[in-house]
Amino acid sequence: MDSIVIFLSAAVVAGTPLLFATLGEILTEKVGNLNLGVEGMMLMGAVMGFLLAFKTGNLMFAVIGAAAAGAFGALIYAFLTIGLRANQVVSGLALTIFGTGFSSVIGQSAQLIGEKVPNTIDRFFDVLPVPGLNNIPFIGPIFFNHDPFVYLGYILSIILGIYLYNTNKGLNLRAVGENPACADVASINVNLYKYINVLIGGALCGLGGAYLSLVYIPTWQENVTAGRGWIAVALVIFAAWNPYKAIFGAYLFGGLSIVAFRFEILTRYIPQYFIDMLPYLVTIIVLVVVSMRKNKKNLAPMALGNAYFREER
Repeated sequence: MDSIVIFLSAAVVAGTPLLFATLGEILTEKVGNLNLGVEGMMLMGAVMGFLLAFKTGNLMFAVIGAAAAGAFGALIYAFLTIGLRANQVVSGLALTIFGTGFSSVIGQSAQLIGEKVPNTIDRFFDVLPVPGLNNIPFIGPIFFNHDPFVYLGYILSIILGIYLYNTNKGLNLRAVGENPACADVASINVNLYKYINVLIGGALCGLGGAYLSLVYIPTWQENVTAGRGWIAVALVIFAAWNPYKAIFGAYLFGGLSIVAFRFEILTRYIPQYFIDMLPYLVTIIVLVVVSMRKNKKNLAPMALGNAYFREER
């Protein structure tokens, strides 16, 4: 039982960067924009957060810088797809390539490769048990015995769920994602909603990248995200664009990514490369299953991927 609790607790940590990125993409897609540049925004947030942490030793600068870098990547995408009405798929793929190159250039030019997060930053991410909750049998050690970033993931998931389903602004956002022309007729500023929520989504992706470089792997290395951005894109579909379901999905895939490390005995019977492939294999299976079980609850926003120009109404 202890080994299972330890594994599930580690799965929560491993799934936290996926959760941030998934929440960001849910917000982006709910407003009608398909951004496949999650990997690029995560890398931009990861390198900028690590750079500021390494140079200044200030956690606040690092976190704000990571969120700003992710939002900057999203701004590029938003300008192309909302302002210029460029193809969203192509723009997202271009953002991934840009973000990958951006992180590589910054990492090499600032000589960050192999450097570790300063102790002044690292100590802020020590385990911080939640008094009372961490003593709940089984549940407590799994969910309430982590660093503050993990708890931030819980909070953001709840806030985003309330925002989408229990506020007028969230209703307007969903209207824009479903039918921007009708939303425009109802005096909702479509482009403003798109810009704001796409930028917030990019900032969340940047925070996901920062968690990887500052906490999960507190040493800078090239391509630190290792494809997690693409898993986050698939998790949006797995979670049916629901922030609450995204919590379960992120931690499930987080657990799959660490199976080989926590259960080394498996490598005696199963090839290591197959185990490493599991998260991506399950991603494909999930996409196939979800596409075969279409219903109103797991359908994408109607206007997802379509550029809107009010003169074409």
